[in-house]
Amino acid sequence: MNEFSVSAISPSNIAIVKYWGKHGNQLPNNPSVSLTLSRCHTDTRIAVKRNSDSNYKLHFLFEGKESPKFEEKIKKYLVENQQYFGFLKGLDLEIDSSNSFPHSSGIASSAASMSALALCLLKIEKIVNQQDTPVDMRKASFLSRLASGSAARSVFPVCALWGKTPSVSDSSDEYAVPLADMTHPVFKTYHDSIMIVSNKEKSVSSRVGHSLMNDHPLAEKRYATARENTERLLKVLQNADLQEFINIAESEALQLHDLMATSNPPYRLMEPNTLKIIDVVREFRHDTGFPLCFTLDAGPNVHLLYPDEHNAKVKDFINENLLQYCHDNQYIDDIVQRNTNL
Repeated sequence: MNEFSVSAISPSNIAIVKYWGKHGNQLPNNPSVSLTLSRCHTDTRIAVKRNSDSNYKLHFLFEGKESPKFEEKIKKYLVENQQYFGFLKGLDLEIDSSNSFPHSSGIASSAASMSALALCLLKIEKIVNQQDTPVDMRKASFLSRLASGSAARSVFPVCALWGKTPSVSDSSDEYAVPLADMTHPVFKTYHDSIMIVSNKEKSVSSRVGHSLMNDHPLAEKRYATARENTERLLKVLQNADLQEFINIAESEALQLHDLMATSNPPYRLMEPNTLKIIDVVREFRHDTGFPLCFTLDAGPNVHLLYPDEHNAKVKDFINENLLQYCHDNQYIDDIVQRNTNL
């Protein structure tokens, strides 16, 4: 087969226990647990042609336009991990990728884009090697991690754990493991309504943020807290203690941004409207008793997490009280992904 194409859609994810700080080749300094989303995703398509060259050639388009920055990022990833990509020799790759959400605004765009890329590459490998078998999702998680740490979690539906954790025997720093089978049904109904406070590219990238943890005075305490919160959250996912879920999610979100504020140099990704949304959400929860909580990724946008049974009331609350704090009155209504898109 001299010409063929592959495609993959892979979602973003929202970490409840945050991964912040790494070592070696994209290895986490603490475990993390995330919910896998469905509507915030990357759609990647690769047109493949054979050539007479012993090397491979790559051309990348983002949403139909040239993107030298991301093309170089992908080339760097393939070169640094070339031992896994020998099957690409003699191939021309035309990659076209698009997001369903604003890029680089704290919605883990790299998690979606790099996991989609890894899934496509594994499909190419199977065609080149004439293998008619399903993609190995653990291998997909492993290769995704090498491109972007949080991408390791995006290949599994519902939720995933990345990082060695004593209570999960097959957990690893090298790949994520799925948690769907040990997750209470209520979490499979969860919504993630993402308040778009800003759609601008972040002022400090996650890569830089991770590096600032190397000499952070609170690093070891943070890693210990994250390990403890991971074990707490794993129990919550089974027993559906929603108040404990709220406690963990909001504490982790604020710790993440406290680490940014106390880095050297310090920086801030939250904006005034981020804090206003948090205050209004807490007041609403106090008044109604609804198990609505917030979390934050590495950006200003606020993720509101809640079970489907409260969907109508929460949507009314968002429209009446929160849209005024969102850029162009914009928010994304996402839900937990229950099935893979492969």
